[in-house]
Amino acid sequence: MIDFQADLQAIYEEMVGWRRYLHQNPELSFHEYRTADFVATHLRSWDIEVRQGVGGNGIVGLLRGGEDGPTVALRADMDALPIQDEKNCTYASLTKGVMHACGHDAHTSTLLGIAKVASKRRAELKGNLVFLFQHAEEITPGGADAMIQDGALEGVDAVFGVHLWTPFPVGSVYSKAGPLMAAPDEFTIQIQGKGGHGGLPHQTIDSIYVASQLVVNLQSIVSRQVDPIEPCVVSIGSFHGGTSFNVIAETSALSGTVRTFNAELRQDVKQRIERIVQSTCEMYGAAYEIDYKLGYPTVVNDANEANRFFKVGAALFGAEATQESPLIMAGEDFSYYLHHRPGCYMFVGAGNVEAGIIHPHHHPKFDIDEKSMLNSANLLLGMALDYMA
Repeated sequence: MIDFQADLQAIYEEMVGWRRYLHQNPELSFHEYRTADFVATHLRSWDIEVRQGVGGNGIVGLLRGGEDGPTVALRADMDALPIQDEKNCTYASLTKGVMHACGHDAHTSTLLGIAKVASKRRAELKGNLVFLFQHAEEITPGGADAMIQDGALEGVDAVFGVHLWTPFPVGSVYSKAGPLMAAPDEFTIQIQGKGGHGGLPHQTIDSIYVASQLVVNLQSIVSRQVDPIEPCVVSIGSFHGGTSFNVIAETSALSGTVRTFNAELRQDVKQRIERIVQSTCEMYGAAYEIDYKLGYPTVVNDANEANRFFKVGAALFGAEATQESPLIMAGEDFSYYLHHRPGCYMFVGAGNVEAGIIHPHHHPKFDIDEKSMLNSANLLLGMALDYMA
């Protein structure tokens, strides 16, 4: 198998530079225009075939190897989040209210590094590499499915992806066969009561009280209605109601998320939420509207490709650093690629307590240990080359 580790090490600082530029210039989901141009310009400069505007703002790069063999796709996401960057560093976001708080800037820069290195040694490749730079991972319906419908996986035999993950320490890598990441669904509930004077509650239907009962009642789904050994989350993330201390609120709104791995349980929880909302509102005479959106499918890794991860990971980082991942309750639209092709999604440790890199994903002070980018590049390219071999 071709050894690219020295080549990747040689461009590590360049990868860091790309990452910091993208970190300073983040773009939200479905608005990754300058980011896409940045990526496409670099790919073309290395004589990689580029198709832009795939499924929206997606980019597909094709590097044809010097010898016949399989075609392997590697994916990176490009979008940022609507969060104000609170880091005190030279590369903090320059765009107010927008930041790369999940590592997608590093994912993009890592895949660019792989593309540059591989393009210089394309004659040695025993197959082809496809680079999937995907838009809009953070917001449903996401960008993966749209890119697939637009032909992103045509001719592809296998697909691999990585998420830099600060809960895991830098130097470690994690994955597992079968289900890895949850199906993330979302819902909003609008409650219509009857407003009135705060001192005359008997003449009203208090929407805040009804909503408060719902917050409590919905928690009984996981604690009392779901098999305890089945992973399941029901969380209320927002609660809005009322405008003044002495006014009974006529309307209130809740929004939340459901996370499951089991497809049958996923539908069952949806029905239970709808039933609890209906019965609770009816109990107090309130009307309601519920909007329930099914999100991405569960990320399910192919067993053979997960075995490949453990082999390649152990060779690169050692057996102790190559670990079986716990189930992750976050969601990922990489799941769509795995519905169409065998592949594996992997986590590369990016946290470093000693360096102060301790903040979770989607936090205003989120950052990564940039050495994780080099580990990610070695793992992704190692998986591709091992598959070709």
